[in-house]
Amino acid sequence: LSFLRARAEAYGLDPEASFSEHEVHVHVPAGAIPKDGPSAGVTMATAIASVLLQAPVRNDVAMTGEITLRGHVLPVGGLKEKLLAAVRAGIRTVLVPEGNLPDLRDLPPGLRRRLRVVPCRHVEEVFREALVRPGAAGDVEGPWAAPDVARGVEREAR
Repeated sequence: LSFLRARAEAYGLDPEASFSEHEVHVHVPAGAIPKDGPSAGVTMATAIASVLLQAPVRNDVAMTGEITLRGHVLPVGGLKEKLLAAVRAGIRTVLVPEGNLPDLRDLPPGLRRRLRVVPCRHVEEVFREALVRPGAAGDVEGPWAAPDVARGVEREAR
């Protein structure tokens, strides 16, 4: 939410109205159970972005990754198990932190061939891949992102 608020104008959102009109409550059941890390950070950010931008999330994509306040996507644990679960659920595209790419060496070759793994360094890349452009319902080939912010991410990547 902090990332979206900071870049609201790049997304065409009114920084005052967009965030004062929506109340956000994130409930993580069984929060006291130890986990490998905040793996659902990009997923929660994408869900919030979907509501604020009125851009549906593709239903054929899975994602994992921790997100910083500046929108950087950080590595998570248990990637192999998450990819196996995606395949079992019929998902073929999975967005993963770029920092987890070395973990792909541990995957059986058959599993790697069945998946399209998209490495992401920034939540902008997640949004671009996971959100459907407004007015393009069902257009899973044309993900959406704010152009000004996308250009900023490309500059940052250099």
